[in-house]
Amino acid sequence: MTFFSLRRFGAMLAKEFVQMKRDRITFAMMLGVPLMQLILFGFAINSDPKGLPAALVTASQDHYSRAMIHALETTGYYRFVAQAASASEAEAMMAAGEVVFVVTIPSDFPKKIGRGEKAQILIEADATDPSVASGAISTLSTVVASALERERGAEWTLPRGGLDVVVHRRYNPEGISQYNIVPGLLGVILQMTMVMMTAMALTRETERGTMENLLAMPATPMEIMLGKVIPYLVVGAVQVIVVLVASKLLFAVPFVGPMGLLLFSILVFVLALVLLGYTISTMSETQMQAMQLTFFFFLPSLLLSGFMFPFRGMPGWAQAIGEIFPLTHFLRVIRAVMLKGAEWPAISWEVSVLFLFVFIYGGLALLRFRRTLD
Repeated sequence: MTFFSLRRFGAMLAKEFVQMKRDRITFAMMLGVPLMQLILFGFAINSDPKGLPAALVTASQDHYSRAMIHALETTGYYRFVAQAASASEAEAMMAAGEVVFVVTIPSDFPKKIGRGEKAQILIEADATDPSVASGAISTLSTVVASALERERGAEWTLPRGGLDVVVHRRYNPEGISQYNIVPGLLGVILQMTMVMMTAMALTRETERGTMENLLAMPATPMEIMLGKVIPYLVVGAVQVIVVLVASKLLFAVPFVGPMGLLLFSILVFVLALVLLGYTISTMSETQMQAMQLTFFFFLPSLLLSGFMFPFRGMPGWAQAIGEIFPLTHFLRVIRAVMLKGAEWPAISWEVSVLFLFVFIYGGLALLRFRRTLD
């Protein structure tokens, strides 16, 4: 036997290419992952979000107020989507995540500007993600003062100290990034572990040849699925306790909202994840395929959920894709409850979407499992 044979080497290459062609999931991953990263990082990711939704609280419709609002919109950071009737209504909109800014103009604002006296406006910013509002806040004073000077005319200049722009960074006034990252990490950790471990469950049975024993048992697909899912719910509960305790003791993340509502939301999220993992396991023939499909789901959800990059900074099509991932909705829920003290009305929509994922993934898992019985 020669040390190296081109014939044997060519046969090995041909064998590997044939095997690669048959393993469609691996082949799709090799092409899909680089393309996905290129599109997401190239087009969807933006660390300086603009067009952020804002609400206006004012009883005046004078030309000075309109000039100021127009100047804020011209910066590209502010997009006024509502005029709240009261401060409490604006507070509810910010707690629900409908707006990032609330601009409040006092009723005496036009009179003071007209007389050249000191005037004041209030801009409240949702600082749960410090990076979202930083660019918009940094340009406030200069932009507003210039707009008022243009409105009064070239011969008039705003008196020194005549305009006071008060900025309140709500929910995270110190701009501590851990307050935003650590709650999000709970969702990321749960997604990575719950989906992957559950996806391995049924696939492991197939690889070891014990699936026939399960099919021979007098058990329905629902009973088999619950038997596989519930143990991982227990594992998820342990992970939740560890992360929440560490968040409080190590990072001093505030827990403002009701703990019962937080735990209920986490339970729904974990249930959706384990059902997703079970669905992936019914689509995989090997544990390697199950792991590949898990990462194929994990990567875009991590990038498009608002965990790593501001969700508002992504283009509309990327935000639409991000809405199909449970992690996107869970991040809104956990940050709203932990940092904003949100109650059920503020997060009911997001939790309802998580329930919808539970029914979709559960239905797909049962449907796919029935097909494997055939």
